[in-house]
Amino acid sequence: MKHEFVEHIPKELEIDTVYVSMNHATVIHSCFCGCGSHVVTPLSPTGWKLTYDGEFITLYPSIGSWNLPCKSHYWIRSGQIEWSTKWSDQRIEAGRLAEASRRNDYYSRRSDVSSPNDPVLGFWPRLWLQLTKIFRKK
Repeated sequence: MKHEFVEHIPKELEIDTVYVSMNHATVIHSCFCGCGSHVVTPLSPTGWKLTYDGEFITLYPSIGSWNLPCKSHYWIRSGQIEWSTKWSDQRIEAGRLAEASRRNDYYSRRSDVSSPNDPVLGFWPRLWLQLTKIFRKK
């Protein structure tokens, strides 16, 4: 596996390359199972974290392609793909609920000091703040 820092994601993805756009806080690659699907991992305080040690990248947490037919599950650690266990539908749903809860907690706390128009926040966090404010009013 190799990585490439880019300003914009290319239209054609190389199979063994992970593309990192810091401008858009997004990492994208073709699924490593070989199915050809594009896997998008948005970087955010409640999403994926990227580390770069000057040579290799690491993404945390694992990548679970639950919306893809392959349902691949793997880690990208120090420039290597490490395959993980398949998750059952029940475990996937529990994981999604836990993620939603963490997002809600984070942005609920942050909404006291931030607005959805805060330019420091990325697109997804701003969208999440806007949606939580809309639904909180009801």
